[in-house]
Amino acid sequence: MLFRRICFSLSKSYHNPLFLYPISTNPFANSQSYPIIPSNFEALRLGFRRTAALNSHTFVPDNTADSTMDGPRRPPVVPIPSPDTSGRAEVFRALEASLGSTFSSQPIVPNPNPLIIVISGPSGVGKDAVIKSLREVREDLHFVVTATSRAKRPGEVDGKDYFFVGKEEFLSMIEKNELLEYALVYGDYKGIPKQQIREFMAKGCDIVLRVDIQGAATLRRILRNSAVFVFIVAESEEALVKRLIDRKTETIEALLMRVSAAREELRHLKEFDYVVVNKEGELENSVQLVEAIIDAEKAKVHQRRAVI
Repeated sequence: MLFRRICFSLSKSYHNPLFLYPISTNPFANSQSYPIIPSNFEALRLGFRRTAALNSHTFVPDNTADSTMDGPRRPPVVPIPSPDTSGRAEVFRALEASLGSTFSSQPIVPNPNPLIIVISGPSGVGKDAVIKSLREVREDLHFVVTATSRAKRPGEVDGKDYFFVGKEEFLSMIEKNELLEYALVYGDYKGIPKQQIREFMAKGCDIVLRVDIQGAATLRRILRNSAVFVFIVAESEEALVKRLIDRKTETIEALLMRVSAAREELRHLKEFDYVVVNKEGELENSVQLVEAIIDAEKAKVHQRRAVI
């Protein structure tokens, strides 16, 4: 009987395809027990060791591990001294060593692009006074001198207030495409020479253009959103008319025409990016507001970029 049970047990183990390795079976063992394969047992033992190491609070990474097995080799841990007890240079170098790279000295944000500021508004609101004071407080600002075919007024200087040219010469500039914008205003031509803008923008200067409402509309079509459009107004219509009277530069007919034009021009205010109220006796506040507009534009993440 004993011999028969041994033979039966051996025969069963040799024909079981799951048992790929020679094993010893105890014929007297409990029928519910299972044989243990040595190779599987070793794998389980190694897996248990690895799991225990990963879950341990005292686990220390092995920087000498093979990078092909455990990923890229980690940089060595560098102790960083406290800024309270060490010099700035020492802490700085330790931080670089710990991160594995040097800190760049390049500016995080590049220098802002040169701006083109278009200033417009009705006659008599003080555009020239604002621009003159603005140029005195900002050295990197270039006021583009406009070319005109009209005659000089008393006190005006050629090349400073306007470039005074004859009508034939002005028409020649139009034909050669030398003007960014031009218009016929009150029977005289006015236009903006391109070359001035290009030269000073190349030097990093901001450009100020003083134009009438018609010129501003033309520049908006040409420059679109690449320029800043600022509308200057008086505090009221009454104040505007009084300023025009006080200038004493127009005849009654011309004065009436300018007042009528001013009323029409005020309707275009919403076409501009900013509005500045230039109150009587508060020129400094108006200039400071224009400066704030320029500074805000230069601080924008998405800069305007004008190409002439």
